[in-house]
Amino acid sequence: MSALAGARIGPNALIQVAHALVAGPGEASARHLFRLAGLAGYFDAPPARMVDELEVARLHRSVRANLGPGAARRVFRDAGRRTAEYLLANRIPRLLQALLRRMPAALAARVLLRAIGRHAWTFAGSGRFEARYGQPVVLTITGNPLCRGVASQVPVCDYYAATFEHLFRSLVHPESRVIETACEATGAPACVLELSWRARLS
Repeated sequence: MSALAGARIGPNALIQVAHALVAGPGEASARHLFRLAGLAGYFDAPPARMVDELEVARLHRSVRANLGPGAARRVFRDAGRRTAEYLLANRIPRLLQALLRRMPAALAARVLLRAIGRHAWTFAGSGRFEARYGQPVVLTITGNPLCRGVASQVPVCDYYAATFEHLFRSLVHPESRVIETACEATGAPACVLELSWRARLS
């Protein structure tokens, strides 16, 4: 699916950024950034359904352009953590969560990533998500809509990285860590996130 086909992304990519902005720079700044992105209506009436990926991309660009890289990174990492908390509270069945926490980390990672892969359209939009198992696990988003038209000297996918990291810390291993090693915004052919954790001692 191309961006022109009206690909959509889950509303948390807007809603949780709003919460993170209010918690960080403050409500006035949050309203201003939503207004600059042409999304003022979403701030007062958060969307309840999937939203156009182009709208999400506009908000993320607005945050990065106006807050600067350091502050934007903090906002997106907080938003990613909040998104993961929403998923844990509302989207991932409690029984599955309990089972994942009892599994060896490598097996839990495979089960969780299969579930994430089945729902990748909700966060990758028109992009293509892939997961390669191993240590580290390699997560790839090709055609990332949040990087389309973005030029940066550093990777910018902090929102995705923080979401995955918090999910895996909660469900797979408490020392899970996600590092973005390549980003389309820097000219790479795809956004690449490496997920690793320390092996459990027997």
